[in-house]
Amino acid sequence: MADAPGAVKQGAQDYAQLLGIQSGHSVQEVGWDNDCDSLISESIEDVIGEELLDEETDELCDVVLLWWRESDGDLVDGLVDCIRSLADNGRIWLLSPGAGKPEALASGVISESAQLAGLVQTKAERLGEWQGSCLVQRGTKKIV
Repeated sequence: MADAPGAVKQGAQDYAQLLGIQSGHSVQEVGWDNDCDSLISESIEDVIGEELLDEETDELCDVVLLWWRESDGDLVDGLVDCIRSLADNGRIWLLSPGAGKPEALASGVISESAQLAGLVQTKAERLGEWQGSCLVQRGTKKIV
């Protein structure tokens, strides 16, 4: 039996709530690959009621989900690219493999890279096997 329109699957609201994502938000997803947790992406789509915007969008977004692994390159460059997509008071959720997992980021990389990109970390959440770090532009008052 198909879900009723607007029905939120179990766990979807939990992820969305942890990430501060609500119906009506526009969300872009960057860096998704086969190793990512599709439940996170799908649950957010369930809550916002539409598909996540892809990396090529020109739209300004309330939230950018940035999946990042140690081998993906320079995190500062990745963050700066994501800032271009952010609406006023928007935020980046950097999703990286949890500590001790393959491709996990070294200690201090997130805070140092965020600072160099002009961002500040406001919150951290564990999302299954992934670690989420909420990053906002300096001077942004809205902390989620």
